[in-house]
Amino acid sequence: MKQVLGIMSCTLLLAACAATSEQEEPTATAVLQPRSGSQVQGTVKFTQIGDIVRLSGEITGHTKGPKGFHIHEKGDCSDPKAMSAGGHFNPHKGKHGGPYDPVKHAGDIGNLVFNDQGVAKVNITVGNISVSRDGPDGIIGRALVVHMDPDDLKTDPTGNAGGRAACGVIG
Repeated sequence: MKQVLGIMSCTLLLAACAATSEQEEPTATAVLQPRSGSQVQGTVKFTQIGDIVRLSGEITGHTKGPKGFHIHEKGDCSDPKAMSAGGHFNPHKGKHGGPYDPVKHAGDIGNLVFNDQGVAKVNITVGNISVSRDGPDGIIGRALVVHMDPDDLKTDPTGNAGGRAACGVIG
């Protein structure tokens, strides 16, 4: 019995040591609220994984099809049309592009695709941003915006994505 208890104690101790030695990746969350008279809302989590950031979550209440999805420069969603969020987050002064283009705004995440029920599952990875408040590419304190229309991934500076259907501050 003593031997079993000893083995169990060692196992628990090793598990506790392993858990404390693992370093958690930085995370942030944006809770999207409807703007411009829409019903669009949802939650997106940002997780730093090395040099990339994974976005995951679910957004509901939009019409079917692709819709522009961007990080905006200001963490202010107070305006009824979310215009207080400013333009796309663009610390390196690039031209508008797609999320994987070599030249783009840091906030150019591309399009979300909403299904027949008006739901978009978010599961993407992007570079050129970090889950931090510091540094030129930090996104904490900025706004996440879902637009009314598709992003054409080329028209500078907005991608021709239309009005702002939802906005949430990344924190």
